[in-house]
Amino acid sequence: MKLNSEQINQKLKDAGLKVTPQRHAILEAVCRLGNHPTADMVIDYIRRTHPGIATGTVYKVLDTLVDNHLVRRVKTDKDAMRYDAIMESHHHIYCAETERIEDYFDKDLDEMLQAYFQKKNLHNFKIEGIFLQINGNFNDNSK
Repeated sequence: MKLNSEQINQKLKDAGLKVTPQRHAILEAVCRLGNHPTADMVIDYIRRTHPGIATGTVYKVLDTLVDNHLVRRVKTDKDAMRYDAIMESHHHIYCAETERIEDYFDKDLDEMLQAYFQKKNLHNFKIEGIFLQINGNFNDNSK
């Protein structure tokens, strides 16, 4: 997801957040890396242009971005926490061997899952989202 500087600032403002250099840089990193980066990948990316941003700040800002629905966490089978800036409904295809994650968009699958859980009538539980992770291996092992 490639956003320009103005779009990043607008996303922060729309979420009710003050635009700070740290928030801007970290949201930009998650968007530009586009590969469901880990916090360490984000840190490496922003250190090139913002060496003064502390590691603890990166973690704190990532939590703030998650809490304000600007990015979401994606947990892998190896318990690595990754971040995704695409907030539209989608699923993930995950290769444990290479740790590659690809976005998978399928409206038919979304509708099927919604209908399935509506029929199940889960008592005292409100579904806020259904995110499927499909595990397997890519045959070409390319990244």
